[in-house]
Amino acid sequence: MPEPTHSVVVPTAGHPRPPLDPVPWPTSGLDAAPPTAAALADAVRLPFATHLSRKSGGTSLVSATWLTSYPHRPAGIQRRPENSLTVTRARPPSAPPDRRRTPPQARGHTRPPCPAFLPHSVATAFEPTQRRPTVLVACLDSSGEVLLSGPAVRAVAGSAQRVVMLTDPRGSAAARMLPGVDRVIEWRAPWTRDREPGEYWPELLGFCAALGEVRPDAALVFTSAHQSPLPLALLLRLTGVPWIGAISMDDPGNLLDLHHQVPEGMPEAERLLSLVEAAGYQLRASDSGRLAVRRPLPDTTDLTGPDGYVAVHVGGSAPARRLPVRLAVEATAKLAAEGIRVVVTGAAEDKAEAAAVAEAGALDLAGRTSLPELADVVDRAAVLVVGNTAPAHLAAAVQTPVVSLFAPVVPASAWAPYGTRLRLLGDQNARCAGSRARACPVPGHPCLNSVTADEVVQAVHEFVGAR
Repeated sequence: MPEPTHSVVVPTAGHPRPPLDPVPWPTSGLDAAPPTAAALADAVRLPFATHLSRKSGGTSLVSATWLTSYPHRPAGIQRRPENSLTVTRARPPSAPPDRRRTPPQARGHTRPPCPAFLPHSVATAFEPTQRRPTVLVACLDSSGEVLLSGPAVRAVAGSAQRVVMLTDPRGSAAARMLPGVDRVIEWRAPWTRDREPGEYWPELLGFCAALGEVRPDAALVFTSAHQSPLPLALLLRLTGVPWIGAISMDDPGNLLDLHHQVPEGMPEAERLLSLVEAAGYQLRASDSGRLAVRRPLPDTTDLTGPDGYVAVHVGGSAPARRLPVRLAVEATAKLAAEGIRVVVTGAAEDKAEAAAVAEAGALDLAGRTSLPELADVVDRAAVLVVGNTAPAHLAAAVQTPVVSLFAPVVPASAWAPYGTRLRLLGDQNARCAGSRARACPVPGHPCLNSVTADEVVQAVHEFVGAR
């Protein structure tokens, strides 16, 4: 197979980007099952190739040499002479004679033209209610980061006719819980931390197919301070999204129409909200700006018993940010001795740690709840004891007080539970501060292991009976 070649032509003000062709498979609703990678590749190959080579409107986004030589190409994509970059499609018998020569606008397409990559400022924003009926918000991260984007998503939903959220599979359950989201698309980016280098063309084609069906009029890329939005912005630009905004510390060139920057250490929820405000979206006057989830939540009373217990969550994606199991066991034993009910939660892979806590006097629910069910368990708790992980933000979304065992590998000013009552424990000036380490770089994990069980119990007492 010859080496792929790409030639990018940036649209100008006089050459609007043509609309994408629809993709021939049905997907609708928040719970629609995504097609397989193979099905996506088969579905997108023909319409995507045609879109890339289309001459209408004067736009040719990417050279299609690699598509003409793609194995098992479908009927309609013909092999051209070696030096040709044109992809053609067999004309359907029912097509009007002049269809290929008719400009998109004459065929009824009313999509606004690309803004020609105006200067990076708030002035580049279109009027949301008139020019952006469908907005894509992208957060290719896990549940905690998706929950923190909630206020920003609600601001967009206040003006957009439809909000589609693009997220990693790890964050899709949280995305479906966000008020204002009309549809969720799961996509695991090739540059995700735990992915190995390899061939990802079918997945990239599937991504393009999904975007071709949605046809967003604008996209907002949500990333944390240490992540770059530019890889995704490039893909969005190549698939025809006419307006893209993001926060970026790097020079984005022509990839971003809104290049937004914020101070370091800003609370993550406020940071993302500032981006959408710069794009012209505002929260409603009645919106508090706190985290939130869709209600009603599933009733978990059969699992937990009456409300008012102390919830203790073990586990987490990064070992450095987890609640130390030793501390959870000791604090649970002291609370149980006082007659306070304790419920321990965690993922299926946290069952061993949860079992150790349960032996100290807690009800073990590890691996027994979905994310919406976990939200209800936390909602009915008097307080949640947790490390810096997604359930801490889930507690903030249901307004449950949090005793946060917070490792300073990331700043608490940005990542502590937002908008709920909070007691922060842990040495925030430890040597690991600001390292962003996933595993503690200091022997003994002193920032959290210096906290005593008595301190945890005292913090719990500040909230028990106060709700």
